Amino acid sequence: MEEFREAMKKHILFVLFFLLLLVIKQCATQPHACDVSDPNVRNYAFCDTSLSCERTSHLVSYLTLEEKVQQLGNRAKGIPRLGVPFYNWWNQALHGVANGHCVHFNATVPGATSFPGVTLLAASFNTSLWCKMGQVVSTEARAMYNVGLAGLTFWSPTINVLRDPRWGRVQETPGEDPRLVSEYAVHYIRGLKEVGDGEFNKSESNRPLKVSNCCKHYSAYDLDNWKGITRFTFDAKVTEQDMEATFQPPFKSCIQEGHVSSVMCSYNKIVIPSRHHNRMHYTATAEDAVALALKAGLKMNCGRYLQDDTQKAIKLKKVEEAIVDESLLYNFIVLKRLGFFDGDPKLLPFGKLGPSDVCTDDNHNLGVEAARQGIVLLDNDELFPLSQWKVSNYTTLLQALEQKKYVPDLIYEPGCSDILCKDDNQIEAAAKAAALADLVVVVVGLNSTIENEGADRESLKTPWFSREASEGSV
Repeated sequence: MEEFREAMKKHILFVLFFLLLLVIKQCATQPHACDVSDPNVRNYAFCDTSLSCERTSHLVSYLTLEEKVQQLGNRAKGIPRLGVPFYNWWNQALHGVANGHCVHFNATVPGATSFPGVTLLAASFNTSLWCKMGQVVSTEARAMYNVGLAGLTFWSPTINVLRDPRWGRVQETPGEDPRLVSEYAVHYIRGLKEVGDGEFNKSESNRPLKVSNCCKHYSAYDLDNWKGITRFTFDAKVTEQDMEATFQPPFKSCIQEGHVSSVMCSYNKIVIPSRHHNRMHYTATAEDAVALALKAGLKMNCGRYLQDDTQKAIKLKKVEEAIVDESLLYNFIVLKRLGFFDGDPKLLPFGKLGPSDVCTDDNHNLGVEAARQGIVLLDNDELFPLSQWKVSNYTTLLQALEQKKYVPDLIYEPGCSDILCKDDNQIEAAAKAAALADLVVVVVGLNSTIENEGADRESLKTPWFSREASEGSV
């Protein structure tokens, strides 16, 4: 029996070791097109690095109609016979490589550097800081891509001018000033792309990219879901002057100065009363909607709509296959500029980046510096800074106060059990503790249960009980 147990231990250890090797192998490799070790694909014209952007037209010419339409969604299917792997275009990096969709973290890369929120970053008014942040984010993105944990196409930044602070996505935006939003967009994009000076002399379609970026959402978008009105049904009524002076400048700068590689359209309809227009109605069929979108210039759908209905729309002669070909050319040019068709990414520029280049001390320090530059202190009265200030290893304000021992007797009262603060049972205890204190630190705020993509705030006020708690404390 003992021998059997020992044998089973070895067997289990072997299985675990084998599984570990599989995980390491999966994290250490990135599927790529144009594998030079594969004689069946390495001689395709789209793999010829001596050619410029015409490489992409060769790839389009090799595809069947079914293969073409499956490239029109963010989850683009692989084309095994041509050695082209599956690719997910959906990555986010508003203020750091964000978890979700194509990006995921594991033991190899447990997290990426998270910079302060975009509104605070913009409050620094520091263009070089935004550019440096972009460089850090794109370096970490490339490092994660090299081990199969991220893509190279990032749908960031959000450059909608903030007109209503109740909007659920307000924290994604640089703010309410079109000039500031424009400057932020240009410099963050330049940092993300990190194109060398010599490379700028090349034509746009042949200029390499460190990562691809996307200015969103075009245009006049600042409502998600407010009292039953959603972003999908909202008519944004905008004057010509407001369109030209407020909503257009960031996108104009993004394209002309930032040379962004893509633009995401918005959800809402834009109505300019002084212009003649036909009111848009829902189309009769899905094929009609697909045809309308493709003819309007849409190159990709975040989802499966184009993938599911484009082929039928072509067969019904609602849209020409040539329009699909044009869409794919634009998409493939972006991938070509990223080196997607140049073979093993580890042999290309940025190929040596890896997990050790993510969350470095320098990156953390830049994040702290960004927070310092963006914070606005409206009133001080010689209270701050508190003594013994020094950055240390803590995760909450309470932990910081306890570690730094600012005062001999520290009293903590939560006041509320959660951010919504719907239960006032703890407010009285907090108010009593505050009445006995020489210094009161009150922390209130919002989180994604109150504002988020898909949900706008109904009021500018903090949650009612939270406000009562803070007023009772001070």
